[in-house]
Amino acid sequence: MEVTLVGLQYSAKTTFVNVIASGQFNEDMIPTVGFNMRKITKGNVTIKLWDIGGQPRFRSMWERYCRGVSAIVCGVNVLVPTLLSPRYMVDAADQEKIEASKNELHNLLDKPQLQGIPVLVLGNKRDLPGALDEKELIEKMNLSAIQDREICCYSISCKEKDNIDITLQWLIQHSKSRRS
Repeated sequence: MEVTLVGLQYSAKTTFVNVIASGQFNEDMIPTVGFNMRKITKGNVTIKLWDIGGQPRFRSMWERYCRGVSAIVCGVNVLVPTLLSPRYMVDAADQEKIEASKNELHNLLDKPQLQGIPVLVLGNKRDLPGALDEKELIEKMNLSAIQDREICCYSISCKEKDNIDITLQWLIQHSKSRRS
């Protein structure tokens, strides 16, 4: 099974890969330059994960790495700035980032070569104050408008390992259903 992870920078794609691979959470990650590939075996399923950089200069690569994969995983930082959030100043642009995430995902999924590939949207950092829940994320990302494929959305925390298990179950299930 091959899976491509896409999403804006700082949406914790590499952190997610590390958590499902080793169970280890590292707060001090640096942005991915280009891409990383990692193979992870869970039970009798081997997942080849393409972790693609989220900076604007790498987004043109997303389509190429999404062609022919079993699933596309889109990471979204779900922190929305509030006056109560300890990261308010740092995350002041996150509302714009969610809008940018939505636009990038919809643009990617409009590519004819990617038609029908299932998509898993992961809203990370749910453990922090001001994080969107799944329902809010579905609305903000306009996921109900995506009609030509299966789409699933989970709110996760890599740090607390919240919902990592159901995310893995979804990936494993899709490795079985897409085998030929």
